[in-house]
Amino acid sequence: MIHIVLVEPEIPQNTGNIVRTAAATNSAVHLVRPLGFDTSDRMLRRAGLDYWKDCRIFYHDSFDELRKQYPDGEFWYFSTKAQQAHTAPNYGEEVFLVFGKETKGLPEQLIHDNYDHAVRIPMIADTRSLNLSNSVAIAVYEVLRQRDFEGFNLVGRLREF
Repeated sequence: MIHIVLVEPEIPQNTGNIVRTAAATNSAVHLVRPLGFDTSDRMLRRAGLDYWKDCRIFYHDSFDELRKQYPDGEFWYFSTKAQQAHTAPNYGEEVFLVFGKETKGLPEQLIHDNYDHAVRIPMIADTRSLNLSNSVAIAVYEVLRQRDFEGFNLVGRLREF
C-alpha cells in the first residue's frame, strides 16, 4: 500500500490532482490539518473530477496523530533540504510518502529528526521546488517502478482513428 501524506496542504487544485493520482494508483491519501481549503471546495472537486469517490481519504488533526495511528509505518519525507535522491531508498510494502505545504514544505525540525528518511527529487540548481501534485506523482511512480508495476496494466488501449 502506498500512503500519500499531505501535511497542511494549501491549494485545493493540487490536492484534487493528487486524489486523481491516488485513485489511478490505488493509493490512500492522508490529509493533515489544518487544511488551506474546505474539502467541499468546488476547485478541489473539479481537479479531482469524479475520482474523489474512488479514493481512500483519511483526515488527521496532526502529524503526530497520524504517526501514532501507524507506529510501524515506513515514512519517507520529501524535502528540497534532503541530500539523498528519491530513487535511493528501497521502498517497503506499506510506505508513507510525506509532503509539506506548498509555500513552506515540511517543518525543518521534522526533516532534521528523520534525516535518514528524508529524500529529494533532483532539480537543476537555483530551482526552488516542483509543484506539489507533480512531486507526489513522481514519488508514487518511483515506488511503483521499484515494484515493477505489479498489478498494473502496461498495455495501452488501442483506439481507431
